[in-house]
Amino acid sequence: MALSNEILGFAAEIVDHLRQRGETISTAESLTAGSVSSAIVTIAGASDVFVGGTTAYRDEIKISHLNVDAELIEKHTVISEEVAVAMAKGAIKSFGTTWAIGTTGVAGPNPLDGYPVGVVWVAIEGPISHTIELALSGDRESV
Repeated sequence: MALSNEILGFAAEIVDHLRQRGETISTAESLTAGSVSSAIVTIAGASDVFVGGTTAYRDEIKISHLNVDAELIEKHTVISEEVAVAMAKGAIKSFGTTWAIGTTGVAGPNPLDGYPVGVVWVAIEGPISHTIELALSGDRESV
């Protein structure tokens, strides 16, 4: 999958801002399966700020590698703000970074846990926390 200029522009901004502030970033990806990490490391000099990432496609990997509480998954499902936040916090702890991005959602082609294709949660954790819920449309690659 080729990255759009818009995505590459965002990734370049992230790398530049983190480098200027002497901060680092890691990722915890489910639905994006490493695409966020890939976009970041496409930028020259990303090694100054990017420490690593975990692609936790299965629940047991979210639990074992990112320390997401199984009860949290049972209560909210993996398609939730709570799990996206827990994944990002797990990445910070695992990689020792200033920031982390956690992604979870439904890429398709079928709904999951009662959620339609295109429901996405992104959590940004670090000195501040922010979550974003997206309702995307299109095919699996578009989502």
